[in-house]
Amino acid sequence: MIGMVTGDMAAALAFYRRLGLDVPEGVEDQDHVEAVGPGGVRVAWDSEELIASITPDGEPSGEGRVSLAFLCDGPEGVDRTYAELTAAGHPGEKEPWDAFWGQRYALVRDPDGNTVSLFAPLG
Repeated sequence: MIGMVTGDMAAALAFYRRLGLDVPEGVEDQDHVEAVGPGGVRVAWDSEELIASITPDGEPSGEGRVSLAFLCDGPEGVDRTYAELTAAGHPGEKEPWDAFWGQRYALVRDPDGNTVSLFAPLG
């Protein structure tokens, strides 16, 4: 399972739904939400309030919270997904480009400031 801490559950869930995760509807007010992704990988979100209640110092640990990468449907899928997310108000970190390692790649931030990579093989 990949776990993330969020300061805005509704915004986080909406963001990851746009990336194709099958997040249940009507759970935006819960402190812990899980979704099962491709291949059975579980993704979970915990509210900052929940984490504060279960950690010794009342704060999430670590400087960065998580970084995820999503395979898009071809190079044009990277461009389309980046455009959709930035049009919805999510900050673009780096516009789509053809990376030297043979992928179309872009970086966008989720509602909690986590970097999310969008990628697809070139050609």
